[in-house]
Amino acid sequence: MSETNLSRKVKELRNRKGFSQEELADKTGLSLRTIQRIENGETEPRGDSLRRLAEAFNILPNDLIEWNMREDTSALQILNLSALSFLVFPLLGVIVPLVVWTGKRNRIKGFDKLAKEILTSQIIWCALLFGLFIFATLNMQHKFATVVTDVSPSMISNSLKIIVVGGIVLYALNIGVIIFNAIRIRKGKRYI
Repeated sequence: MSETNLSRKVKELRNRKGFSQEELADKTGLSLRTIQRIENGETEPRGDSLRRLAEAFNILPNDLIEWNMREDTSALQILNLSALSFLVFPLLGVIVPLVVWTGKRNRIKGFDKLAKEILTSQIIWCALLFGLFIFATLNMQHKFATVVTDVSPSMISNSLKIIVVGGIVLYALNIGVIIFNAIRIRKGKRYI
């Protein structure tokens, strides 16, 4: 790898993180002059210096060496569609995108932003689904408590209707957003 390529990467990562050269020197424990030499292509960081730079940027040393921020809509599609794992188990809609994100963050343009938005929406979706079950359960318990002597099938039926209808709406909404985003990503448009 050419020194100018690595120096450009270090400088770009430093700017992306919002560090000055002095701040990067403080975070890495390297001298300001060493940071300047690396960014000017006068020297290439190796071993401990490379490890310190990678830690400051919160990436692996290999990611710094091989790092190349590129556009990859297929990776964005995979990340987006990984949220469909909620169909197997609701929490998988958070776990699977998180695992996919940790494998490719800081490498693909727009990947971090999409991952954070997917994780946020999936956490909210899980909370709403959990809230729906809590609401239906409390509704059923309230009816049992007020009419202890007369427990009718309609009480249970209403709570089950809340769960089923609410669940269908939440699942349909989540699937719809994921498919909508998949189409927008394929067309190169901004996702929601």
